[in-house]
Amino acid sequence: MILAVQSTDSLSRRFIQISPSMMNAQSSANETDQPASREIRIGDRVLPSRFFLAPLAGYTHLAFRTAIRELGGLGLATTDLVHATSLLSKNRKSLELIATNEIDRPLSIQIFGSKPDVLAAAALWLEDHGYTGVDINMGCPMAKVNGQGGGARITCEYDSACELVSRVVNAVKIPVTVKMRLGWDRDKLTAPELAAAFEQLGAAAITIHGRTRAQGFGGSVDMDGIRQVVEAVEKIPVVGNGDVRSVKDAQSMQKTTGCDAIAIGRGAMLDPWLFRRLELASQSKDWDFEPTPDEQVHFLRRHFRLMTGQHEEYSCKLFRKFAGWYGARLGIPEDLENRLRRFDSFDEFESIADEIRLRHGERESTVATALVKVPNGPVERW
Repeated sequence: MILAVQSTDSLSRRFIQISPSMMNAQSSANETDQPASREIRIGDRVLPSRFFLAPLAGYTHLAFRTAIRELGGLGLATTDLVHATSLLSKNRKSLELIATNEIDRPLSIQIFGSKPDVLAAAALWLEDHGYTGVDINMGCPMAKVNGQGGGARITCEYDSACELVSRVVNAVKIPVTVKMRLGWDRDKLTAPELAAAFEQLGAAAITIHGRTRAQGFGGSVDMDGIRQVVEAVEKIPVVGNGDVRSVKDAQSMQKTTGCDAIAIGRGAMLDPWLFRRLELASQSKDWDFEPTPDEQVHFLRRHFRLMTGQHEEYSCKLFRKFAGWYGARLGIPEDLENRLRRFDSFDEFESIADEIRLRHGERESTVATALVKVPNGPVERW
């Protein structure tokens, strides 16, 4: 089998071909060439750090993953959630979501759906095409996903959830992990019981978002709930997730819950250097650095240009939603952030980026605009 992998060394839409054996060899090299003290094993994968990029619908696409990896410190990245049925039918959008490149390692593909046989078939398809990890989504709070019986809805039915995990695990040899929430609501906190069951069924790790489905992204993360999941399993790693936006947040979550690793989503958009900071902190090095204005604007340009390599002109619309997340961290004046939410061409983006560099530091607010009203799911264009 041959996997189409997008090259990132050009702004043109160009693909190379890579065989599963090549992909596995590259993955093994990248996953083991790191100090043992910071490594973590998930199944047969040895990951270089305990800090992962969590899947965020509409955001954690190839360009973002690549740009973040280039800054350093990232252990494992997981794709946007991919509908298993659409993947098997080779839907264009689904194939775009699983697109990867030669430096996008280690990577897991997150699949969702409610039918065990379909998810098992999708996992096998991914394995046959050279991917080295599958994550089952049991945490998405969105109505359109839950309404189809997927996402967090799966955790409401113990037997069905177990059957789904069992079918996927038994279909493939690559590690299968599960990402879920504490439960449907405060009256149905099912995560500890399910985590214990999934471990016995062969799941290689559990990622637990410390909120219920009813909370969406509101309210606060329940550290005690994450700790209960950690205590429910015997050996497999538990990855904590939710509201980690700084090194101190990560340290606090690890200390309070005892989790083996941490998955970071929105925090990575608020500070793209967060994984690098965490890597330095794990080495007892100075992590409290400030990227230079040139570095900040370079990251903005780099992310956009990587995006154009896959999505061409459509990138102008896709990139707009990042403006509200990046503005404060990258020192973008409010009026220029507003222009980033509306630009329509490559030339316009470059003009805005030039002006951001000239006026860097003029921003008045230190709070990211996106946090004024936190989104509870996919935005208009993703």
